Amino acid sequence: MSSAGSAPRPGTEAAARVADVLLLFASGPDALGVSEISRRLGLSKAVVHRILRSLASRGLVSHDAESRSYGLGPAAAALGARALAGLELRRVALPVLRRLQRETGETTTLSELVGTARVYLDQVPSLKEIKMTVEVGRPFPLHAGASSKAILAFAPPEVREHVLEGPLEALTPLTVTDRARLEVELGQIRESGTAVSCGERQSGAGSVAAPVIGVDGYAVGSISVCGPVDRFGEETVERMRPLVLEAARGISRVLRGEAVDGRRG
Repeated sequence: MSSAGSAPRPGTEAAARVADVLLLFASGPDALGVSEISRRLGLSKAVVHRILRSLASRGLVSHDAESRSYGLGPAAAALGARALAGLELRRVALPVLRRLQRETGETTTLSELVGTARVYLDQVPSLKEIKMTVEVGRPFPLHAGASSKAILAFAPPEVREHVLEGPLEALTPLTVTDRARLEVELGQIRESGTAVSCGERQSGAGSVAAPVIGVDGYAVGSISVCGPVDRFGEETVERMRPLVLEAARGISRVLRGEAVDGRRG
């Protein structure tokens, strides 16, 4: 390992550049050109081109000759699918999500904290004709929406402070972008154990969420019930709160080794 202040070894730096290029596709548009990647990462076009050519040869990215852009390839999709299948959180949560979907009739989701954002790991869609579905694997900010705020309220202090200090982007007209107001709401979420959103992250969407707590006492993710906002009136939300909270606590107990499965005690 390099000593503090020493320059990174060439191989380490090259690997970091490759990783940065791949991660750019995870949070950016579906397709990116050499010039755009070069600008975003501060790398020369020649370096970016070499990296993309190497990744393409292994199926990690694919090249569209007509648009002269690149997107994630089949090998990247296979890696992502394998990672999702092997995640303990997803394995433990899935039967609980299925039961919660039957209890509420709405789509249920599982999110994981990743850095200072969250990603959907899984979902069990509602059987109703009009329903909500989510994009698995895409990062979302932690300040908007019930799934995000359930995590943020119980996140490690350094993560919460980083999010609160950063720009609180308005994703919809109902997104809370005032830090003081958001801090008050996070306190209320910690008291009740659940978060509610009506159109804060996605217009027309309602959700009720609760955090999944890891062995260190902080949120590692959250679960939610979500659907069209007109089906999330006050009475429905209050009925869902204890169901979502109990489900999240059951998953948390399993992750902490306090239960042998996800069943309610």
